Amino acid sequence: MLKRKGRVILVISLIITTFLISTLSGCEKKPKDADNKGDGEKQTQEGPTKENVAKEGKLVTYGMPDEWANYGEIFKKYCDEYGITHQDTDMTSAEELAKFKAEQNNPVADLGDVGMTFGNVAKSEGVVQPYKNKYWGEVPEWAKDPDGCWTGAYTGSIAFLVNKKLVKEVPKSWADLLNPDYKNAIVTGDMLKAAQSQNALLAAAFALGGDETNLKPAIEYFAKLKKMGNLKAIDNRIGDFQKGEIPVGILWDFNALSYKAKMPNPDDYEVIIPSDGTVVSAYVSVINKWAPHSNAAKAFQDYVFSDEGQILLAKGYTRPIRKVTLPDDIAKALIPDEQYKSAKSIKDFSAWEKSVKEIPDLWRDEVLAQ
Repeated sequence: MLKRKGRVILVISLIITTFLISTLSGCEKKPKDADNKGDGEKQTQEGPTKENVAKEGKLVTYGMPDEWANYGEIFKKYCDEYGITHQDTDMTSAEELAKFKAEQNNPVADLGDVGMTFGNVAKSEGVVQPYKNKYWGEVPEWAKDPDGCWTGAYTGSIAFLVNKKLVKEVPKSWADLLNPDYKNAIVTGDMLKAAQSQNALLAAAFALGGDETNLKPAIEYFAKLKKMGNLKAIDNRIGDFQKGEIPVGILWDFNALSYKAKMPNPDDYEVIIPSDGTVVSAYVSVINKWAPHSNAAKAFQDYVFSDEGQILLAKGYTRPIRKVTLPDDIAKALIPDEQYKSAKSIKDFSAWEKSVKEIPDLWRDEVLAQ
């Protein structure tokens, strides 16, 4: 699965550099002689009609594969309702935005699902159009762009997926992982390019007194784990869990729960939110500025943010962005709310984007070199 598995470093560098030097204005860059006053507000408020969606006949997405966050079921129900078809090409957040831009003269995709860090990047690059879905007012302020250029649909937090058959005790915190009993047992995945792994580093930073502006405590912590021999250099793929090669994996909670459910013996696994700190972050929905089926894209946002859409996301083990009442069976499959007391969100996204660029060198020089 490519979804969020890694980032193309060069692409990220180019996109983030543009973001840091750009002035944000609406969802696009405007030529100096352009007078588009009022266009953005009009575009934001215009909602799709079922007739217009049906005329477009299809929805094309990037980075929204069926197995991610229960999108397979979500797209089926949405398409059945509108009588249209759906097609997705899996890719990373950076690749989604790069494709939007590269294909602007012959656009293909209508919609994307990107890590929250990329929301403002998309806005700065001018590759998305604004739309405030029918439930936009119920989305927390921290999880949406005030102009409607991106809106968080669900959240994830970094968790431990523990194979209880391979450890003496289930670790409950980052501090627990310093136990010598976890020698060659802890898997972070690819810290050089995987968003999931880099958020694991940030989660550890939160637990150790750092934050998105200061990753030093986390780097020192993982350097100590490496020196102890506790880190294991493989990726967090479900196949490696199934083969019994990962005693303790560090990954998004919804991936951990999904992996556990697919194991031959799910009861052999436990998903833990570290008690001393973790990060919570949203994945955001963005509409391509040049979307060939923009009505279908807007209607999909209306659907995925509805009660039904949010419940279906929760069925994929994510935590819905809106406060909705979940059916008992779905609610029971999620991690209890009390385990999330240590979760913190990113406050300074510009600082985090800068830190992400520094992680590969820090990891190579100060952790892997141990």
